[in-house]
Amino acid sequence: MEHEVDHLQHLLDAKGHIVEEGWARHPLWHYDRTQIKGGKLKIKEWDYYAIINQQKGYAIALTISDLGYAALFAIAYIDFHKKAVSQCDSLSFLPLGKLGLAPSSQEESHVSWADKKLRLAFIKKGQERHLMAACPQMVLPDGTEGLDIDITLVQERNAESLNIATSWKEQRKAFYLNEKLNCLAAKGTVRRGLDVEHLLLGEAWGVLDWGRGRWTYTNTWYWASLSALVENVPFGLNLGYGFSDRTPASENAIIYNHVIHKLGNVTFTYDKEHPENPWDIRDTEGRLKLTFTPLVDRSSTTNFVLIKSNQHQYFGTYSGMCILDEGTTVSLEGVLGFAEEVYNRW
Repeated sequence: MEHEVDHLQHLLDAKGHIVEEGWARHPLWHYDRTQIKGGKLKIKEWDYYAIINQQKGYAIALTISDLGYAALFAIAYIDFHKKAVSQCDSLSFLPLGKLGLAPSSQEESHVSWADKKLRLAFIKKGQERHLMAACPQMVLPDGTEGLDIDITLVQERNAESLNIATSWKEQRKAFYLNEKLNCLAAKGTVRRGLDVEHLLLGEAWGVLDWGRGRWTYTNTWYWASLSALVENVPFGLNLGYGFSDRTPASENAIIYNHVIHKLGNVTFTYDKEHPENPWDIRDTEGRLKLTFTPLVDRSSTTNFVLIKSNQHQYFGTYSGMCILDEGTTVSLEGVLGFAEEVYNRW
């Protein structure tokens, strides 16, 4: 049985262990990086946003991350029609908590970064998350040069999110604190070259991946996400495994009209020699039967001897069915989302 946490509490005890492992419908763990045992180089903190426009067939992914050894900043533009991705990223070494990433996804905050290649800023105020990003020299898949976005994601009041706090069997002082907040309605502007697109509220939908933790050295994880309107109702999926000990709780859930419908274990079955072929995604209870068809591989490889990463984030379509807690079946047909396999050694 998975354990649901239902009250506010400190994340770590005096020894650096999680006080109460499990999952929650809201961010209930108080994170304090000064309580983490094991050295600053092992602490990982990140804010990642992905916004998908279902009708116009594109996605934008933004990352600000402090990985201890290095800080990574990235802007990616995914074109489903061209089946291609453009990306601009930068590195800064030994950030060690100096970026200003907030200790809570709920508190008002402002984190930003800029260099000659790109500019990024994430501002949280009230129910809104203001995202600004620019890469003037990025060449988009259609040949347009320059990307500049100014998007606000609006969180529904009292919306539930999938939160998890788990540790590793081999090292209980290593932990993973994460919130996946799906179905954030987007509004704002996207400028490609000289062309400016004005987004009406809810024309595109976003997800926040907010993570803090101390990891073990080598890990492989799988994550799938979707946020969209399905039959005119906000609908999301958060599916993942392979990262930390998931005995206390998985991070698998259906999000329907901003309410979590919890799932148990989920498995992605696909041909690793040909990951461009359709994937089969199922849970152990028969509530999830999905086919994910990859269209674009957002891949990156980093190898600095001590630090190695091999990441494949596939953007594509979901079709199939999901069953909510009360037994209602929701059908999907060609809904855009993503699924990833990531190997990290750092």
